[in-house]
Amino acid sequence: MSVSVYKYEGNGERLDVFVASREEISRSRAAGLISSGNVTVNGKTADKSIKLHFEDVVSVDIPEAVPYRAEAQDIPLDIIYEDDDLLVVNKPKGMVVHPAAGNYENTLVNAVLFHCGDSLSGIGGVLRPGILHRIDKNTSGLLLVAKNDKAHNCLAAQIKAHSLTREYEAMVYGNIKDDSGTVNAPIGRHPVKRKQMAVTDKNSKSAVTHFTVLERFGGFTHIRCRLETGRTHQIRVHMAYIGHPVAGDDVYGPKRVIKSLSGQCLHAKKIGFVHPSTGKYLEFESELPDYFKSFLEVCRKNGNV
Repeated sequence: MSVSVYKYEGNGERLDVFVASREEISRSRAAGLISSGNVTVNGKTADKSIKLHFEDVVSVDIPEAVPYRAEAQDIPLDIIYEDDDLLVVNKPKGMVVHPAAGNYENTLVNAVLFHCGDSLSGIGGVLRPGILHRIDKNTSGLLLVAKNDKAHNCLAAQIKAHSLTREYEAMVYGNIKDDSGTVNAPIGRHPVKRKQMAVTDKNSKSAVTHFTVLERFGGFTHIRCRLETGRTHQIRVHMAYIGHPVAGDDVYGPKRVIKSLSGQCLHAKKIGFVHPSTGKYLEFESELPDYFKSFLEVCRKNGNV
């Protein structure tokens, strides 16, 4: 178990809210730990709704997770490129990359395990074999998968050095006036909405997104984004931060329903890297998904939607 001890320095905060904040977990997860007796206040178990007092001592025991081994599933894959070292896969929107709570089946990892068998790098562990990076469930596009540890280490080093080419296309709300720009703003866990990310100086990491305008319409702008870093939800958070959230993003964008759009308009279109065995630079592109192209055509025809 991982045991953390905190001395409360405020007055009147609920126990579950305090635990969720300090452990950076969801409030429901915190409530579950409290109800199972893994949280004590001044050495005694307590109800999740009690109000803490100044200098209360809160102990939190988080049990070690039992590894869940991802299982192979016969799920069709759109493979752009494959050799003995790696795969380049075109992920559809709606598919989760690797198993996690609530999504232990029908993920990209389940599909890759069926396709590759034991020929995957083990560095990512039993839940993320071969996975070097990921894209969100509702984002489509290109992903790299390593088949062996040598390839994994080589490609991971390129990601760390920011030498891997990763370009996205997106439709965002509003009219971006500058033809190009850079968003350089650190990203970390949202201080209140723990399942979301945010631009923040607290417990954050540097994040840099470069963008170029491709087309402008009455209410939307078509852009290309190049990632210099790869933080969780980076493009979605950065574009929302500058006032131009991704169209169809119901987390960081407005709750407005766009009748002519049936998905989140964010696509990982290009990926480029130095091959771990040959040393040659390879680059791949994928077409925009049909729903994205359809929305573009509506905007081109009407100028607005």
